[in-house]
Amino acid sequence: MTTITRQPTPTPAPAASTTTDPLQLIDVDHVQFYVGNAKQAAFFYAHCFGFQIEQVGDLTTGFRECSHYLLTQGNIRFILSSGLSPTHSSNMEVAMYGDGVKDIAFTVFDAEKAWERAVKNGAESAYDPKVYRDEHGTVTMAGIRTFGRVVHTFVSRTGAYELTKVKQGGLFMPRFRKVEGGPACPPTAPAAGCAPQAGPGSSILAINEQNRKNPCGLKYVDHLVGNVEMGKMNYWVKFYEDVLEFKMFKHFDDKDIATDFSALMSKVMASGNNLIKIPINEPAPGKRKSQVQEYLDWHANTPGVQHLALRTDDELHSIAALRARGVDFLTLPDAYYDKVWDRVNGTLQSHGKPEVKEDHKRIHDLGILVDADDEGYLLQLFTKPLQDRPTLFFEIICRRGSQSFGKGNFKALFEALELEQARRGNL
Repeated sequence: MTTITRQPTPTPAPAASTTTDPLQLIDVDHVQFYVGNAKQAAFFYAHCFGFQIEQVGDLTTGFRECSHYLLTQGNIRFILSSGLSPTHSSNMEVAMYGDGVKDIAFTVFDAEKAWERAVKNGAESAYDPKVYRDEHGTVTMAGIRTFGRVVHTFVSRTGAYELTKVKQGGLFMPRFRKVEGGPACPPTAPAAGCAPQAGPGSSILAINEQNRKNPCGLKYVDHLVGNVEMGKMNYWVKFYEDVLEFKMFKHFDDKDIATDFSALMSKVMASGNNLIKIPINEPAPGKRKSQVQEYLDWHANTPGVQHLALRTDDELHSIAALRARGVDFLTLPDAYYDKVWDRVNGTLQSHGKPEVKEDHKRIHDLGILVDADDEGYLLQLFTKPLQDRPTLFFEIICRRGSQSFGKGNFKALFEALELEQARRGNL
């Protein structure tokens, strides 16, 4: 998290020894967003997507340049960050690009060694290793630059800040505090946070309680998609192969992802253990602008994260819950469902896989896309852009064996996207 490295004042990272592969990625530690107003954005993601507003690091805890809100749901951790001065890097990027993803951070065994290996492999450093410590433990972070504005931070944790403890509700890192109902905790407060009481945090407690009672069921970051300029996809494919030692998982060309008007190409990169998947998209020539080119046009012609795919174990429940909360999704024509079942169930039967078990009418009513391959099937649906600029959006995905990305849905999806582009005047 590049903004967090500014506060508190760090000390050099201690040496650590391990026989583990330095670039073995354990988990998506967190995804950091740069936003114009972190407190307001936290309420948006809590209300619309069911995230818990768990912790905050701000002026009351000793952060003087940037405020940070930790949002959680399942094993998803978002950090929403806003600069507190006009010249802070987050405010400058928000002015350029709007709200969006800045950092995809990976938990590793030793952040310094991972950073050293990546730099040796050819990465440009975003910032040197730093350690943040208090009496409860340490968090070590070091970052490298990837496509456009995006950073990958390596994170290693000890003591009370180990990832398993963070998942159980422990503090994210020093100078974060748990969100409670009372006045803000001072920086010297115990790691457990302040005792709840009526106060300025009551509205956050109320929405957190509402979300606990009415969960949306989002569990993991399944994958994240990067949009790059035309002709640069292979450059970034090689970057992930050389620097992070990823391998190519899937490849889609403009014959796979095309309509009568637009096309794009995509290569899916995966970590050695297939835990982290990053499809990289570039526009392809077409009669009109592709969704990737529209993204670049409204993102200061700078590559970045186009969407995050969030995994659920129950697509129907999650989509119904999100629709009830007011989330806007892409709309598919009814004609899509005239052919989908023959296509999907035919594929499953040909590979000896069980047919789609979810209620077909409910899938239609909720507007969910379905696809199948030799391993099983998946259900997916895409939101409209999450802010006024047509850039970042979410995908909600449920996998029933399939590890692909919905190739059979590409044409229908892109036609739906083109309708939205036309409404925005961007075709």
